[in-house]
Amino acid sequence: MLKVGLGGGCHWCTEGVFQALRGVTQVDQGYLQSEPPADTWAEGVVVTFDPSTISLGMLAEVHLRTHSSSRARSPRGKYRSAIYIFEPGQRAEAERTVRRFAEEAAKTVHTQVVPFVDFLPSQERYQNYYRNGPNRPFCRRYIDPKLDLIRREYAEHALPGG
Repeated sequence: MLKVGLGGGCHWCTEGVFQALRGVTQVDQGYLQSEPPADTWAEGVVVTFDPSTISLGMLAEVHLRTHSSSRARSPRGKYRSAIYIFEPGQRAEAERTVRRFAEEAAKTVHTQVVPFVDFLPSQERYQNYYRNGPNRPFCRRYIDPKLDLIRREYAEHALPGG
């Protein structure tokens, strides 16, 4: 099993997206930190995955397509579009995926590839947000469209009912 951190928009959404994928064995929601200048805490998830089932590149691609990766974020804000690598060997694949996505989308992508430094879990009441209340208005409006995209564009990686 390997780990990668993913930050973008709201961690409730990010958690729900990655819980819907085959090969992902755990998603920890909370706040991630990297090295300066990305050392402020930002919302995100730590994904534990089986690389024989789903690659880091595929996780990064899904991440780039399910949040506003082309919108610049304030480094001091609570959102940072980032891929937090746990091992130096993950950098090349993550950067290649970001570059390819930017070329295909024909727009600037602000997603950073940064080293993972630390993680702080969110409050227990927010853990498994989508799984514990998929009919909440927030889930219907923001998470369901992302899950629809996964079922449509990444069906071979989607869990049944995911």
